[in-house]
Amino acid sequence: MAYADRPWLKSYFIGPYKLPKTLEPYPKIPVYKFLEDSAARFPHQTACIYLDKQMTYAELKLKVDKLATALADLGVKKGDKVATILPNSPQFIVSDYAIMKLGAAHVPISVAHKTSDLLYEIGESEAHTVICSYKRLELVNMIKTKTKIKNIIFTHVPVYPDYSTPDIKEVNGAYYLEELLENYESNPPQTEISPAEDLALLPFTGGTTGVPKGVMLTHYNLTTNALQVLWMMKPLEVALKGKSSILICVPLFHQFGHGILHASIAWALRTILTDPRDIDKMVELIKKYRPFMVVGVPTHFMLLLDKELPRMPIFLYSGAAPLPPEVAEKIEKKIGVPVGEGYGLTEASPTTHLNLSAFSKVTGFMTKVKRSIGVPVPDTEAKIVDPDTEEEVPIGETGELYIRGPQIMKGYWPNPGSGLKDGWLATGDVAKMDEDGYFYIVDRIKDMINVSGIKVYSRIVEDILHEHQAVALAAVIGVPDPERPGSERVKAFITLKPEYEGKVATEEIINYCKDRLPSYAVPKSVEFRKDLPLTHVMKVFKRKLREEEMAKMAEKGEEYCTNF
Repeated sequence: MAYADRPWLKSYFIGPYKLPKTLEPYPKIPVYKFLEDSAARFPHQTACIYLDKQMTYAELKLKVDKLATALADLGVKKGDKVATILPNSPQFIVSDYAIMKLGAAHVPISVAHKTSDLLYEIGESEAHTVICSYKRLELVNMIKTKTKIKNIIFTHVPVYPDYSTPDIKEVNGAYYLEELLENYESNPPQTEISPAEDLALLPFTGGTTGVPKGVMLTHYNLTTNALQVLWMMKPLEVALKGKSSILICVPLFHQFGHGILHASIAWALRTILTDPRDIDKMVELIKKYRPFMVVGVPTHFMLLLDKELPRMPIFLYSGAAPLPPEVAEKIEKKIGVPVGEGYGLTEASPTTHLNLSAFSKVTGFMTKVKRSIGVPVPDTEAKIVDPDTEEEVPIGETGELYIRGPQIMKGYWPNPGSGLKDGWLATGDVAKMDEDGYFYIVDRIKDMINVSGIKVYSRIVEDILHEHQAVALAAVIGVPDPERPGSERVKAFITLKPEYEGKVATEEIINYCKDRLPSYAVPKSVEFRKDLPLTHVMKVFKRKLREEEMAKMAEKGEEYCTNF
């Protein structure tokens, strides 16, 4: 058996339902067509809910077309780049589809960015127009003269923690989004779009590992990936389409949340939005709306374990980072439904793998969930290769995950084809595949720890730590070993559950690991923290932990530091 045999095809089923092995031919349509079709077929269906305010598909389409008309009047045309700095909100959705309606490319930027990051991404993308929240207006004005910005549009979005609404003052040289929607008719220009060639999105990625790179995603990349995501729910299409709802707990400016949004609109689902940091609001929305699916990252589900949630028939789906098996099992016991998991990258629009076993267990056709990122979605090739030789490794062995498919980016901005090898995307993740075609992420290559030449996978150590009854959140990194230049030591950072704070010692954690890990993988030091640094998508920010360790070392002596 080889990867080219696509052994995962035999696992294409949800309980008794066989899923199609291919979705080809994919329609070559612009992303905006999803919204047009849903608004035409389900005009009165709620499209979006945010802070209990609702908007129908007919209302969403009207606002999108009005904003597209306004943007065109401000000079935005096909091929231009329009940046947004917006939190989860209806304004993000309206801006997203209005920009793409004109054939321009949307550059979604994190609301957590500081001046330098903002300047870099707007400058690199050459965006002429920026749509931002009122809170980010001052920041945008600070960098305006250093970029090609011509138009600034602002809006107010009430956000966590207080959701307050300040008085909006008139701003010279900037437009108020709500006034544009009020003053313009719904008459956007008709733009010819070549779905396979024209860019729809230009998100930046790699900010936690190095200089961010712009990812060129075409309309075809996005529409095919939306259909690949919805493929998993094909047996439920009649019951869900135009009727059901989904709660998105990850930022829309991150491709994980963005891709789920496009899939949701393609099936005319109710998209419920919340601030990713507000766990209490997340719980409130789950209880109030009982969505069919809740999409989050592992940190969300770890935090949900401490909340009061009734047993209910909702599907929780995790992505963006590996989900510790212990967390998945505890959540399943709590709500009575298995947690699903998927995998992807910004460069893949983002989804490449989905775990079907969680759905199959619900139907009673699988007795146990595979704790895996799942199988490749239709028409997606995957293989595991030796990162040094790029030769395929035997089934079951670890190596770097490579992916190829219609959802893979056009390349890194501004060079088509860059970042790809004969169409294959090297993910940077260490993975393995079992005989059923299910894939398992072992670690990030950059997170592997070198202990005297032996590879230690931080993910495996973290999973062991999460099995400890006192551990709420754990992160493991490698730090330079002062006694062995070029080697590293394993260090663990742990946040304890509230009831265990001050009651667990370093020795207990180390001894716990000694019983479960080889000696070279046991943490040499443990640091307890009230909180761990998180990225904007609620993943543990390991780079920051490493930088903090290097700073401590630098204080002890430059020679000590340069041994790394």
